Amino acid sequence: MSPRTRRAIEEGLLPTLAALLVALVAGDLLILSYGQAPGAVWRLMLDGTWGNAYGIGQVLYKATTLAFTGLAVAVGLRAGLFNIGAESQLAAGGFAAALMGLALPPALGPWVAVPLCLAAAAVGGGMVGLVPGLLRARFGAHEVIATIMLNFVVLAFLNWCMASGGLSVPETLHTRAIPHASVPRLASFLEAFHGSAANLVLLVAIATAVATGWFLFRTRQGYELRAVGLQPEAAENAGIRVPRTWLIAMVASGAIAGLGGTNFVLGYKQYFEDGFTGGAGFLGIAVALVGRNHPLGVVLAALFFATLSQGGLAIHALVPKQMVEVLEGVVILAVAMSVPAVRALLRARPRAAAPAAAPVAAEG
Repeated sequence: MSPRTRRAIEEGLLPTLAALLVALVAGDLLILSYGQAPGAVWRLMLDGTWGNAYGIGQVLYKATTLAFTGLAVAVGLRAGLFNIGAESQLAAGGFAAALMGLALPPALGPWVAVPLCLAAAAVGGGMVGLVPGLLRARFGAHEVIATIMLNFVVLAFLNWCMASGGLSVPETLHTRAIPHASVPRLASFLEAFHGSAANLVLLVAIATAVATGWFLFRTRQGYELRAVGLQPEAAENAGIRVPRTWLIAMVASGAIAGLGGTNFVLGYKQYFEDGFTGGAGFLGIAVALVGRNHPLGVVLAALFFATLSQGGLAIHALVPKQMVEVLEGVVILAVAMSVPAVRALLRARPRAAAPAAAPVAAEG
């Protein structure tokens, strides 16, 4: 392994490991403050998540959505853009998938309906991402402000469509069911997962992570996107069209987040429901940061935050489930603080070793 590769791995792993250690210590202190034994609480969390098939299924279901939103934020960050609109893009994708499912005749069957609904979800999320992308590329409007404001606009618009467009079932907040466009749950293949919401959209999330990694690190467009994220002025001097790259990044980011809406709409409930996102779009920001904007890291971070989310329900009998939210914040802050510290240590290490090697060379 080359020194450059080893250093890249260390810079990627060490901040996350340090953050997890800090979160573990903070969690122990919080648990002790409630008069409980940390070992018993952590054991209960593991038993309620990875200790049984139902818990594993619920973790996988929640991690699926978080993987999509985390990848969406990571693509934007790689281009130097902070996409905080994954929440509305996720909702728009789910809504577009539901509309496509309702428009398709049941006779088509899932083999045709599901791919079309997936495509509609990507288009729906991509269209929401297109707006801040155009504003940034054409007028220089900051994407943070644009995506924050667009969250309210899109979510309110979807709520209006449900209320005034005759799409919702009377006295409910959801559309009619679309069973002909449903994605099978894991319980259909493994009985042990009975009752959990995990479904085969998980495979779409994995495929999306692989495709994102290939795009970022194996294509010219991905190289240009990363170059713009590192130094837009230098990238422009090298002939890269920076505004165009920003636009592509925001549309791709929105499309990935939009695909996440199918986890609920096609894989779980088989209908769109107002407010189904539950903050998964915003939590995707934490997933991307902890995953260091790398597709593999994002997937692992999604599993971690999904474990915390499901574990909060398991430990509610001993400590408040809000403790999990505190731990999520601790992890994010710890990662933010440990990244520059780890980089400084790694950069200082070769310089510290250099004087020791000098006398040997002189004697030779």
